Amino acid sequence: MPNNNYEYTRIPDADYKKLHFKLRTQIDLALNGLMVYGLDPHVRQAAATCVTIAENFAMATRGKKKSIEVLSKPVQRVTEDEW
Repeated sequence: MPNNNYEYTRIPDADYKKLHFKLRTQIDLALNGLMVYGLDPHVRQAAATCVTIAENFAMATRGKKKSIEVLSKPVQRVTEDEW
C-alpha cells in the first residue's frame, strides 16, 4: 500500500538511517584497502557514489521511478599531478 508520494512502502526513518549507516560502513570496509598514497578523498567520493547508486537501485526495484544512472561518464582518473 503506497504512502505519501511513494509507490512503495517505506520503512520508518530511524530504521532507514540505521540501514544507510550499515551500507556505508560495509562499502567503506570494502574499499579500505584502496585508501593509500593520498587517495582517501577519491575513495570516500567513490563510496558515497556507490551508496547513492545502491539507494536508487533499491527504490527502482520496488517500483519507484528512479534512475540508477548517477554518473554520465567515467570518473576522471587520479594522476600524480593531482597529488
